[in-house]
Amino acid sequence: MRPEGPEEPEEPEEPEEGDTRMGIVDTVVVGGGPAGLSAALYLARYNREVLVFDTGHGRSTHHQTNHNYLGFPDGVPTVDLRKLGREQLARYPRARVLGHLVTHAEGDAGQGFTVRSQGHSWRARSLVLATGVLDHFPHFAGWEPYVGRSMFWCIACDGYENRGRSILVVGHTDAAAGEAMQLHSLTDRVRLLTNSASDEISPKFRRRLAAAGIPVVHDRIAEAEGADGMLSAVVTREGRRLELDALFSIQGATPETALARQLGVRLAPTGYVAVDSEQRTSVPGVYAAGDLTALHSHQVTAAVHEGAQAASAANYFLHPPELKAD
Repeated sequence: MRPEGPEEPEEPEEPEEGDTRMGIVDTVVVGGGPAGLSAALYLARYNREVLVFDTGHGRSTHHQTNHNYLGFPDGVPTVDLRKLGREQLARYPRARVLGHLVTHAEGDAGQGFTVRSQGHSWRARSLVLATGVLDHFPHFAGWEPYVGRSMFWCIACDGYENRGRSILVVGHTDAAAGEAMQLHSLTDRVRLLTNSASDEISPKFRRRLAAAGIPVVHDRIAEAEGADGMLSAVVTREGRRLELDALFSIQGATPETALARQLGVRLAPTGYVAVDSEQRTSVPGVYAAGDLTALHSHQVTAAVHEGAQAASAANYFLHPPELKAD
């Protein structure tokens, strides 16, 4: 299910000039979040022909306001940042955004790459993968509207706004325990709910939690109370009612690597796409940017930077040999 309220993607178009019948475009960017839009903008400004595939899903379609992006004193809702990015990109006639879901990618730098969706296909000389991650939020009836408003996943993004508030950390691992300890520096009202049949918090972290006065509740969420995206309590399966101001979900995320694996791109031991300092993957002509590339540092600022770097590297890759210094 998708969260309530994000922008609607463009309706998928029928094949027209610009797909395989026209030939081959310079770059296909898969993903229309900050990383993908940044890459597309840079490529457009390099005067490259670029297609962006955006289904309107992902972290940047939730309701959160980003307070870490330089130049927005009051913060900027990520849906607005996406909208501004789309408007900015629309000024470049060689860039287009399509609402197709890309389900398959194949090819190589010698012959070009093909992406497929809904019976259509497009060819490109290079690819930028900006497909992001799938977050594992607690699922209870009506959970989606709370995401980004009172249910968060990132202390760097939303911890500051929750200083002094009652916070429930949800997760059953040492990573969740560590997040609870970090949040304790912002408020002394922190509890941890495993929300799992298993409790994998190590004795070391359990001692640290106890020393900080952070209780651990080994139970699962049955339902939630709240209105207008603001949680007020969760009720567990064993009948506990835990009042709260904010919930931080530390249940992990899965990188969306299906296309990367189809292309034979090397993955890091963490399961994320391995890239070098220029966002190059192990497959020449294929680049990756944004949350897809690292277990940590999932920030809009990092995504925009990586998108720009991937585009610059792709642009250099597309130059003929006589224009290259190496």
